[in-house]
Amino acid sequence: MATLAPPLSERNETALERCDRNLAELMQEVRVAQTGVQVLFAFLLTVPFTNRFREITGGERALYFATLAVAGAAAMLLIAPSAHHRILFQCGDKENLVRVANRYAIAGLACVAVAMVGALLLVAAVLYDSPVAAAVGVVGAAGCTWCWFLAPALRRRRLHEAAGAPAEPAPPT
Repeated sequence: MATLAPPLSERNETALERCDRNLAELMQEVRVAQTGVQVLFAFLLTVPFTNRFREITGGERALYFATLAVAGAAAMLLIAPSAHHRILFQCGDKENLVRVANRYAIAGLACVAVAMVGALLLVAAVLYDSPVAAAVGVVGAAGCTWCWFLAPALRRRRLHEAAGAPAEPAPPT
């Protein structure tokens, strides 16, 4: 049986305190993801300057550039909540800020997953033949999809069903 969190009313916090807590939690989560994507992006930026890069196929070059672009998009999306927070600082728009930052973070995590899979696929394609590279890509994509999206979505659905609430995602509160 699913264990439900206590109702928000038992937290004894105001709506503004809840927004403050949600924003602080979100920003901490984004910090963790930002570090990983920045390391991956930096690694990808150095790849064309290696001697072996000249030897890769046209398809591998396209995969490299697509992976680099998605890693750049991930960095942009994961940094966006900080930029929004700075620009909207003390404007009294924290509830909207939390909602928008949550969307940027989820989109950024999706881009991180694609970039990680692309990097794995590129390395596997250079080191091994096509079937091995394809298997590495599939396993990497399946792992990210399950761990980052499907498992939490299924848990969310079960919690909502146990509470008798609709399973549609609600804005973070």
